[in-house]
Order: sequence, then C-alpha cells, then structure tokens
Amino acid sequence: MKVPIEDADEKKPGTAQSSEAEPSPAGASAATAGAATAAASSAPGDIDPDDDAAMRAAAMKAADEVLEQEAVEDAKKFRFERDELQKKLSDMTEDIEKAKKEAAESTDRLVRLQADWDNYRRRTAQERLDERERAAEKLVVSLLPVIDDMERALEHASGIEKDATSEQFKQFVDGVSAVHDKMVGVLSKEGVEEINPAGEPFNPLEHQAVGRREDKDAYDETVDQVYQKGYRMGKKVIRTAMVTVTYGGPKRPADAAADKGSDAKDGGDKGPGSDNDAAKEK
Repeated sequence: MKVPIEDADEKKPGTAQSSEAEPSPAGASAATAGAATAAASSAPGDIDPDDDAAMRAAAMKAADEVLEQEAVEDAKKFRFERDELQKKLSDMTEDIEKAKKEAAESTDRLVRLQADWDNYRRRTAQERLDERERAAEKLVVSLLPVIDDMERALEHASGIEKDATSEQFKQFVDGVSAVHDKMVGVLSKEGVEEINPAGEPFNPLEHQAVGRREDKDAYDETVDQVYQKGYRMGKKVIRTAMVTVTYGGPKRPADAAADKGSDAKDGGDKGPGSDNDAAKEK
C-alpha cells in the first residue's frame, strides 16, 4: 500500500519547521547566555546571602553619605543666611540708634528754637509797646505846656471881678475850661495821671523842689505849694512836679508817711499845729 506524499509531509511538520526556523550556532549561544542570566536574576534563591547583605549595607552607606552631604550643605546654607540676617539686624540696630540720636537732637533743637521764638515774640511785643508808649509820651509832653497855659488863663480869669456886663467873658472862660477838661480826659484815657502833691511828703522821684519855706507847724519836707503839676504815664513819670518844701517842723512819723495817699485825698497832711490849713491856703 502506498502512502501519499502530502500525508507524509503533513505527518512530519517538525522536519519542515525545523529546517525553516533552525537558529545559527552563534545565535544559540547568545540566547543561552541571556536565558542563563535571566534565570539567575529571576531566581533569588541562587544569590549568596552574604553578597546581598553587603550590597544592602553599601546602598545604605551611600544613602547616609548623600544625606550627610546634603545636611552639611543645608547647614552651610542656613549658617550663611543666619550671618546675613545677623548683619542686617546689626545694621538695622545701628540705623535705629542713629535715628533715635537724630530724633533727640532734632527735638532738642526744636525746643531751643521754640524758646528762642517765644523770647523773640515777647521781646518784639515789648519793643512795640515801648515804642508806642514813647510815641504817645512824646505827644503828651508836647501837649502839657498847652494845658499849663489853659490852667494859667483860667486861674487868671477867675481872679478878675465880673459884673453884669461881662456875660460874654464868662462864656469864654467856661469854653476854655471845657476844652481843658476835654483834653485832660483824652490824656487820662491814654493812662496819663496828674501829680498834684500839695500837702504830701516830698518825693524826689516825682517832685522837683524849687524853693523852701520855714513852717514849724507842718511836718518837715512837706510839699507846700505846687508851681507846676507833674504827670505820670503808666508807671513812668514823664514830668516831675515843681514844688516848694517846708522845713523847720517835726519829723514825719513812719506810719504817717505810709498813709500819705489817704491824707492827700483828705486835703493833705497836717502838722501838729491847728493853723496849718491857713498856711496852705496862702
């Protein structure tokens, strides 16, 4: 019985396949080496335990060295940053101290400038006031002779005998008297006061003695007559009063000198005698 060739070939597939896929000797050896390596790596049971521990120790040591190196680098970085911050803090502290010193100097300078300004303002205000007073004083001194002439005219007119036909003369005298009173009122508003020390103790700061009269009934150095009134402007005497002074009488007691103001308002000091009024009226 004959076997078909096709069947024979189909029954031997390995023969044809082996002829087509049969590798070369060199490729077989490379494949064998790779398979052996893969088998060695995939089979942990084939590695020596001592080598594995050594590898693990080496890996841990390398990791520790890396970490130590990183820690050293971080420490250097932090130390550098700390030094920089410390330097900045020191500079800021110096700047703060400098600013405090400058602020203290500025405050002290401001206080001195404020004090100087206050002194200058008070001084200039006082100078302006003094200048105004001097100007007013000059004007008042210029007007005082006019007042003196008015008073002399009125005094002279009062001694003239009048009759029924002298009505116009009386009106003239009254007009001059009104002008005099008005001028004196204007000056009094400016702080001008009369110094009329008749009967008061003699005061050389306000009175100018132009004569003396012996009077044993009046206290010694008492103003007897006032030839010309004095004037005071504020606290300054702008013209002393021209007076005569008594002498030869008893010394004035201390309490009487202290009460001269009230005695002057009552008509002047009176000496021990009772006829001093007649002497003063003379």
